[in-house]
Amino acid sequence: MAVCSVCGKGAHFGNNVSHSHRRSNKMWKANIKKVKIMENGTPKHAYVCAQCLKSGKVERA
Repeated sequence: MAVCSVCGKGAHFGNNVSHSHRRSNKMWKANIKKVKIMENGTPKHAYVCAQCLKSGKVERA
């Protein structure tokens, strides 16, 4: 669910590194919103990242 339907941006993974350099897993989630968009002239619900909404890549219904 947490994947942008326009650009494909989703969660990505890495490590938390403490001051003593011990590592633990970390996950960064994309800022995904459920919005109503216009696709081929018809309104449709989709999951879109905030960056695509802000840049105007999607027309909201």
